[in-house]
Amino acid sequence: MAYGGRGSGLRRFLGGSPAAVFLRLLFLSVLVGAFMAMLGLTPGQLFWHVYDSARTLIDMGLATFHDFGGWILAGAVVVVPLWFISRLFAASR
Repeated sequence: MAYGGRGSGLRRFLGGSPAAVFLRLLFLSVLVGAFMAMLGLTPGQLFWHVYDSARTLIDMGLATFHDFGGWILAGAVVVVPLWFISRLFAASR
């Protein structure tokens, strides 16, 4: 193609002619919509399921960091004073 016009860029971006891409998307949308209807799913239910799943993962991750921070604090209560005492004894030699 010698001419790199606007239409060829659009075709490349879409993966074909706009009409063909529209028809493919329409057909796939009907198939997926029928499958979801057979399962009794709605777009709203899917959205809230994804939202709840993401929220649960985030909460679990934050709880893990909270627990990890508690472990660091508990260990530091023991380790830092022992380190400080050892440094005091090492400096006095």
